[in-house]
Amino acid sequence: MKTVVSVSFISLVLMAIPVLFSENIGAPPAKFEQPILITSAGQSAEVQLASVLSKRAGLDAVLVKAASPRDLKNTKTLVLVLGASLKGLGAAGIDAADEKARVKGLVEAAQNLDIAILCLHLGGEARRGQLTDQMIEEFLPYGQMAIVVKSGNGDGLFTSICAQHNIPLIEVDRTIDAIAPFKNVFN
Repeated sequence: MKTVVSVSFISLVLMAIPVLFSENIGAPPAKFEQPILITSAGQSAEVQLASVLSKRAGLDAVLVKAASPRDLKNTKTLVLVLGASLKGLGAAGIDAADEKARVKGLVEAAQNLDIAILCLHLGGEARRGQLTDQMIEEFLPYGQMAIVVKSGNGDGLFTSICAQHNIPLIEVDRTIDAIAPFKNVFN
């Protein structure tokens, strides 16, 4: 009997590790389903990081940097990587208004199809700026959860929006630390 209790206790502790190293703010964490479509809201390079994190977490995900509603076919969760890059927008041949319109259409289509939306911000403080803040303010309210690198929330923007819309917020210290909570919300 002691062996069973010890193994159960160890299992419980191991399951709690991601929570110990991240801060949960808001409602209880949502659960999401696979397959996953990862796309950018702002054409920042962090969308590639999200793809790498999903692979390391063993998730069934596809990356489409400039996804459209037709890319949602067979998708159960849309992962929006919030972060704008003028260089990324230029490389995609679009401006900020075009990107906002694309993401708005994608989010509306996801809502109409009952596809859950998970928001990520992986670039930290260095990737915040006026255009990124506009993307966060416009699209974070559509999310059912957000996972962000703490330094990207130094001013409390994510905390404020998540509290206002009752969106669970998980903060991690480093981008690599997002793997565990990212994986956990799909299990």
